Amino acid sequence: MKTSVMIGVFFLASLFNSWLFAATVKLNVLVTAEKYDRHNAVARATVVLPEPLAKNVKSVSFVDEAGVQLFGQVTLPRLLAKPRDAMAGSVVCELVFLVPAIKAGETKKFTALILDEGTGADKTFQWLDTPGQSTELKYFDRPVLRYMYAALDESSKERREETYKPYHHVFDPTGARLVTKGPGGLFPHHRGLFFGFNRISYDDGKKQADTWHCNKGEFESHESFVASAAGPVLGRHQLAIDWHGHDKQVFAKEQRELTVYNTPGGTLIEFASRLSSTVGKVKLDGDPQHAGFQFRASQELPDKTAKQTYYLRPDGQSEPGKFRNWDAKTRDPLTVNLPWNSLSFVLGEQRYTCCYLDRPENPKEARFSERDYGRFGSYFEYELDDGKPLELNYRIWLHTGEMTVSAVQSLANDFVAPVTVTVKQQ
Repeated sequence: MKTSVMIGVFFLASLFNSWLFAATVKLNVLVTAEKYDRHNAVARATVVLPEPLAKNVKSVSFVDEAGVQLFGQVTLPRLLAKPRDAMAGSVVCELVFLVPAIKAGETKKFTALILDEGTGADKTFQWLDTPGQSTELKYFDRPVLRYMYAALDESSKERREETYKPYHHVFDPTGARLVTKGPGGLFPHHRGLFFGFNRISYDDGKKQADTWHCNKGEFESHESFVASAAGPVLGRHQLAIDWHGHDKQVFAKEQRELTVYNTPGGTLIEFASRLSSTVGKVKLDGDPQHAGFQFRASQELPDKTAKQTYYLRPDGQSEPGKFRNWDAKTRDPLTVNLPWNSLSFVLGEQRYTCCYLDRPENPKEARFSERDYGRFGSYFEYELDDGKPLELNYRIWLHTGEMTVSAVQSLANDFVAPVTVTVKQQ
């Protein structure tokens, strides 16, 4: 009897050891659409892989029951993923892929192979850095996103304006041009995808800061690249950014993460942030025009095409040149807690639509703001404290041409109520 037990233990140990050094992991993957029709929706699941494989994944392939193949990608968990423990010698990862068309209530079965050999997809994302200035994400040879992170330079007023906060530029879906604004022009504090608050107070209210305008000594500084990923499904980087007050001392530290997915038909960008206080209680406040996570389109809009701008909202399309803004006196419910909002604008002879997708988990009351020159987004009030960070998660969809309410709502459904993914190792 003891011999049998010992043999059994030895056998299980051998299996465990062989798994730890496995060069291939084969998975059964079930995807359920739940109550919405889906088309190229982001799907992800937590998987635990042997450490050697997790560090050296060369390709991830999916095959459905009809034999149709698509690519996946293995990454480390995203910034706001719930922590999960792994046994010694293994690594917690995320398996990410795009689900082809699937009807509401339907379940599709895939077989996934995670390999440490093979070349994988011919076209993938890649990060290209210009040290100390910017880093650009490309999909194959098409530029998609550019992170501007030069250190604060106070040698002149102009250089300070250019460098007092990091931000992300966005290219149009073809990669032919930037659709976002940099420093200068109308409202020089607006630029690309950016995040800040103009009414911040801490030290029992004795200190104030404005990381939106940054005109009284405040600034946000890029400190480091924490992590990055690039493959056939997504390009991602996580950044360490410090928030400085009038005295240049750090009062909050941010982890900011940008992910771009390889979605056909447009550019899908996911923004995530965790902002933590270094000084106890910090009150974040502002107004709809000068706080929160926002998008600012190219300077070409106020210069040439603002009269052609319109907004598409859950209640329909606005007239060109008409926009809404939350006001503390009227508290118009049409400007509060929108699940999404969309800006339709013209650059050159091309119209684009930029969709801003919110989540119920983000702080509320979310107060929205719009402008015909292409700055829009939302803000809220929040109090940081020791052990109480601010966590945010938004998506931006950039589309060439116009969109409908139902099309934007589908994007919002995919974000707020994603497909269900169940993974079992074969």
